[in-house]
Amino acid sequence: MQGLVSEGGLLGFPVPQCSRHPGQTGQDLGFMVNSGCARGSQSTKGCGMNGCGMKMYFCSCFCHQIFYHVTRCWLPAVMVWLCLGNSWFAAAQEPTLAKATDWPWWRGPQRNGVAAAGQRPPVFWSATENVIWKSEVPGKGHGSPVLVGSDLLLATCQGDAQLVVCFDEKTGEKKWQQVVHEGGLVEGGNQKRSHASSTVACDGDRLFVNFHNRDAIYTTALDRDGKQLWQTKISDYVLHQGYGSSPAVFGPLVLVSADHKGGGAIAALARTTGEVVWRHGRPETANYTSPIVLSVAGRRQLVFTGCNRVSSFDPLTGSPLWEIEGATTECVTSVVADGDLVFSSGGYPQNHIAAVRADGSGERVWENSVRAYVPSLLVKDGFLYAVTDAGVAMCFDSQTGDLQWKGRLGGTFSASPVLVDETIFAVNESGKTFVFEATPDQLTLIGDSQLGDEVFATPVFCRSRIYMRVAMGHGEERQEMLFCLGETESQ
Repeated sequence: MQGLVSEGGLLGFPVPQCSRHPGQTGQDLGFMVNSGCARGSQSTKGCGMNGCGMKMYFCSCFCHQIFYHVTRCWLPAVMVWLCLGNSWFAAAQEPTLAKATDWPWWRGPQRNGVAAAGQRPPVFWSATENVIWKSEVPGKGHGSPVLVGSDLLLATCQGDAQLVVCFDEKTGEKKWQQVVHEGGLVEGGNQKRSHASSTVACDGDRLFVNFHNRDAIYTTALDRDGKQLWQTKISDYVLHQGYGSSPAVFGPLVLVSADHKGGGAIAALARTTGEVVWRHGRPETANYTSPIVLSVAGRRQLVFTGCNRVSSFDPLTGSPLWEIEGATTECVTSVVADGDLVFSSGGYPQNHIAAVRADGSGERVWENSVRAYVPSLLVKDGFLYAVTDAGVAMCFDSQTGDLQWKGRLGGTFSASPVLVDETIFAVNESGKTFVFEATPDQLTLIGDSQLGDEVFATPVFCRSRIYMRVAMGHGEERQEMLFCLGETESQ
């Protein structure tokens, strides 16, 4: 027995050494808790395998160690491996075909609204100044553009067709457009909604997009030329306000969600086939957040907020890590993290920003009643930055929640702010972008710029350029445009 259980524990799990191993029949795990095991020493520990973390009795006996870890901890991992084959061994890595200088999915390369460092985007522009190029976007949508290589990709809805459009990053020329759904649009909901509010995700090889169509949510994969590879139904969907959850790529999976009043789902699909690898049902409440994978509390966690809770999952296996009451019912924003804290915000029925410890302790560290319902938050150097729906910029100490400063920008905000080195860019629904310093000292405005008449999509910052989806005009005169902004020689 001493040879079977190493000092570090069987299969990497820290357990005590076997003190005695008489020739007696061991009992199964359920009886072991109550009556003890004659084959090995016992202790109470938190399971470290597969993020389990449960506190219960463990035994150094070889048979019990194998039984427990195969059934409780290793079985989910084995099931994922069987579904994904050899791609399991690459699961801990981000996609290699999307580069660090790309903006491949919602909220950028780090999924937190922080652009790649070292950029020099303009801090002032207009419809004629610092414009590298502009192109017409067919139809209407609120999803942000994404940039991978030389391809700018976005979802839109033209007439009764939901489609993906690809533009050339250098020239703005349209390379291709591909219809994903024709017909089947579901009318109603909030007057601000669109039929294409999800942001495309790209792993460098495939594109993934979510659409609400024919009373259900579908995730569709296209290749880089727009050819459809697969399509998977995630859940039926009862429309309330709208749908805008964006897919997240992680390892061999694409993570998707569809919360609604009929009871939705959060799920992981195999990137190559669209097969469902894991899936969890969700409460029967409306909610609009996107799944986000962040490094927090020493591990990668898929953190999901809304439906009156903050939930964490192992993104590869779907195993629940922890869940606490720490959010309101309807949330739109995507969580951000700082050390061992995650920050959620919501706006119905309760306005709040909350900090939750992400170690499974269930601790809600602080909470306030600020309404940051639609624009997501930013974290930098121990401080949390928010732009409220009503146009007030605020800075908090991320560990204590203490307000550092607040100041009015103006207008109503739906797009999320973006951090570029020491500067925050925030655009309101009327197309005015406010640029201010990311400092806890005070609100220091650098400038503001007006472009277009309506903006709901969060701009993208890549390679010292800004890619902004805006609408010019209103009603029948409304035309969406994709602008590429950068320092021009005349400036």
